[in-house]
Amino acid sequence: MGALMADAEFLDRVLTMEIGRCTEAAAVSASKMIGRGDKNGADQAAVAALRDALNRLEIDGTVVIGEGERDEAPMLYIGEKVGTKKGPKVDIALDPLEGTDLTAKGMGNALAVVAMATAGTMLHAPDTYMDKIAVGPGYPDGVVDLDASVEENIRELAKAKRVKPDDITLCVLDRDRHKHIIEGARRMGSRIILIPDGDVAGVFHTTDPATGIDLYLGQGGAPEGVLAAAALRCVGGQMQGRLVFRNDDEKARAARTGITDLNRKYGLMDLCGGDVFFAATGVTNGTMLDGVKWEPSHVTTHTVVMRSKTGTIRYIRARTRRWI
Repeated sequence: MGALMADAEFLDRVLTMEIGRCTEAAAVSASKMIGRGDKNGADQAAVAALRDALNRLEIDGTVVIGEGERDEAPMLYIGEKVGTKKGPKVDIALDPLEGTDLTAKGMGNALAVVAMATAGTMLHAPDTYMDKIAVGPGYPDGVVDLDASVEENIRELAKAKRVKPDDITLCVLDRDRHKHIIEGARRMGSRIILIPDGDVAGVFHTTDPATGIDLYLGQGGAPEGVLAAAALRCVGGQMQGRLVFRNDDEKARAARTGITDLNRKYGLMDLCGGDVFFAATGVTNGTMLDGVKWEPSHVTTHTVVMRSKTGTIRYIRARTRRWI
């Protein structure tokens, strides 16, 4: 029995590193399209590379957060099986290229992201919007709440941090729908970092004091919400989300994934439970990860890999020989 447990732990450690290699493959492929104005081409390059890498892993994986429903995406669609089918059963959430516009325009903070968790423990979020609020580790439970006002959340977070509200920094997607958030933060004197895209990175930034971001708030993609929750599970932090439905088609998508309570407020464990592995590789230079760098004979990547069970966070700089 002891030998079997040791083997399982060894395989877990190997898997942690292997999903990092998967995001590296996606990032390298996508990086060839940086600044070329073709966001779909960049996404397709990342998808193909990531799928090929995932299919080499010793897992029995099911994509629960992917490129869309089966009739909408040729590869890495929701429900697709990946891996050799010889390993543990896992749920997989992925965004082969978070920041397709960022990549096409040569802007920062584009990432390739993959999360894996024990089968049946990830929310099968439909392709809709989600209201989100997130903070990093080290605060009392319930320090912020999705149903509280912007001002109240800033006030409570400042109190927990033992600073003034004007020392709090928010990260918000730069969208017209967030005007009320921006106005509320301005009334409190708080700083606001507006980002054009990439709300997985936005939530993730709350976990690293070096970014200076204390609070993420706003409405973004529901699938990205699950990916962000996976990252928070590994490093600590709090997050709440609620699905937002704009029409009957989106409600039907939710029904197909088994969601019946359309107004439910999801906590972090509701979004992503179980044992979680998370990996992200920079495509373009960002706040937390450097982008892919091409040299005459090598390509260099910058990746973070994490696991919730151990709380281990590894930053990996890989320098690989160029074959093309």
